[in-house]
Amino acid sequence: MPQIHRYEFVVPREAEDRNGHVNNVEYLRWMQDAAMRHSDTSGCTAATNAVGATWVVRSHKIVYLKPAFAGDRVVVCTWVASLRRVQSLRRYKVFRQTDGALLAQGETEWVFVDARKGSLRSIPRDVKTAFEVLPEGQEKNIFES
Repeated sequence: MPQIHRYEFVVPREAEDRNGHVNNVEYLRWMQDAAMRHSDTSGCTAATNAVGATWVVRSHKIVYLKPAFAGDRVVVCTWVASLRRVQSLRRYKVFRQTDGALLAQGETEWVFVDARKGSLRSIPRDVKTAFEVLPEGQEKNIFES
């Protein structure tokens, strides 16, 4: 299973705001889409559903570095940075493919929740093993991977 998941797409016109560049809210949407796709392809979504649980974002942080525009080909790279008893830290880097410019970077803290009760629960082994944690600092040349 790859530690780093790449989600590539072309920015649609409706992602731009009145300022003529991508609205900041879109970056959060892209990060979530990348996380969900990574979860689906790794088997985490199926393992989570099988135990009657779900993942919920507890917090997120994004640093915007450069604007993106409609028509840009964008790559969102994401990886799991840590897995603890009930939570996971996921990191992201958003690049423009044509010039490799780093557009944004961020992280989300996800918590594992019992889908019926809505309470936190320990992450089972089958769910934990769906991802390989990428050690701190290993993502330096992430766009080239």
